[in-house]
Amino acid sequence: MRKLAAARARLALERPFVGALVMHLPLVASDRARTIATDARALYFSSAFIDGLSFAETQFMLAHEALHCALGHFHRGRHRVRSRWDSACDYCVNQLLADDGMTPPARALLDPKYRGMAAEEIYAVLDEGAAEGLLDEHWFMEAHREGLNEVLTTEQLQAEWQDRLASSALEAMQTGRLGPALHEALDRLVQPRLPWRTMLARFLTATGRDDYSFERPSRREGAAILPGLRSARAEVVVALDTSGSVSRDDFREFLDEIDALRGQVHARVTLVACDAALAPNGPWQFEAWERIELPPDLAGGGGTRFTPVFEWVCAQAMRPEALLYFTDGQGEFPANAPDYPVLWLVKGNAPVPWGERVQLN
Repeated sequence: MRKLAAARARLALERPFVGALVMHLPLVASDRARTIATDARALYFSSAFIDGLSFAETQFMLAHEALHCALGHFHRGRHRVRSRWDSACDYCVNQLLADDGMTPPARALLDPKYRGMAAEEIYAVLDEGAAEGLLDEHWFMEAHREGLNEVLTTEQLQAEWQDRLASSALEAMQTGRLGPALHEALDRLVQPRLPWRTMLARFLTATGRDDYSFERPSRREGAAILPGLRSARAEVVVALDTSGSVSRDDFREFLDEIDALRGQVHARVTLVACDAALAPNGPWQFEAWERIELPPDLAGGGGTRFTPVFEWVCAQAMRPEALLYFTDGQGEFPANAPDYPVLWLVKGNAPVPWGERVQLN
């Protein structure tokens, strides 16, 4: 306890940002903890583990636990696989602290390829089995109060830690004591921008039509009617803005990604090209088993209007599972959103009035 108290006090003096965050976590010796742990309410530790750390490593582990809390890792895991999420959080926090000049223990999960990435981004590229090597324990979903009487919901804890993060960062910046690595990364890590491929995959798989059906089976299957998984072909419309702001290479990369993902949703893709009007030689249709080809004579270069694409879909009496529009976002939008999901993949900073927007970078 004396070692932890001294490390915490030194952090407050030398690194006021993380030091202030650590001060919000009461120190609790615990027989349950194998190493060091937090539930975003307190910091629990094994005396034997702390005894085996150097003073610098002890400071690192205190800062590590506090940043898990300040970045809301206990709240942001949601539906994700727990072990993989824990690893992603550790890679995120460890790299951030190492870049800030702190000393990680030898077995800490650390890989510079994850530098600058939020836990959600790291989670998306981690292997399924990447859960080994955690030094700390994440008691995010558990109640290990051990004599501490305060009871808060996860949402209340998240709000409290956001306030603590903001006030600690502001105070450290005003005194010029916020390290450049932390200064640069804080906004991105608190509000992560997922890679566009991850967002596209999530959006497309959410449109899948696989569902359970109670249709009467054939007589050969028996008399009982049991739920079974039935699939139907999904209809996806892909629109390309050919006004000149997006290159042919960008189109090809985007369509390759659609090709790789649509097998998961058994999708037939209708490709539409448009600048101020629809391309006269389109649309083009590709069945689920056909590779999506970029038309060789794709032309454009005029102004940008998005309305013709939505008017065409309406005229075909279609209601696609999704419409994906690849554009710079600068043009005339329809006044009202359609009654089907729309994902705008935007190259540039232009906003969209409705639908879901993904930044292409």
